[in-house]
Amino acid sequence: MSYIIQFIFAFLSTTGFAVFFNIPKDSVVKSSLCGAIGWLVYIISTKLLSSTIGATLIAAITVGLTGEFMAKKYKKPATIFTIPGIIPLVPGAGMYYTMLAVIDKNFIDAAESGTEAIFIAIAIAVGIIVSSSFSRALIKYKMKESK
Repeated sequence: MSYIIQFIFAFLSTTGFAVFFNIPKDSVVKSSLCGAIGWLVYIISTKLLSSTIGATLIAAITVGLTGEFMAKKYKKPATIFTIPGIIPLVPGAGMYYTMLAVIDKNFIDAAESGTEAIFIAIAIAVGIIVSSSFSRALIKYKMKESK
């Protein structure tokens, strides 16, 4: 599937969750853009790194930094942009296949797909934390420098 089509589908899926999460109407498109950019970074990173966990970490950092940038620019909380923005990265299929393997009593596959899903979730959390911490440190640095 081409990058443009995946960008559009990531944008639309993020839009759906932004509406579901009651994001303010003036921020829905912006948060959807955040998710679509994160997904595009994920696809490119997966091809370069051949690691879904590393690609997820890079994409989550991108979503976090994009959300922090938009929060500063539009004077809104960063969570308005980052929470819907991480939706395309959430390992829903991995969790589904884990449960399917458990039901089929295929515990080796369940452990394998479950472990990967957990590490992807951790990568998302770490990526958001890193980007948020970086943004706050940068703001403090700029405030000290301006004094």
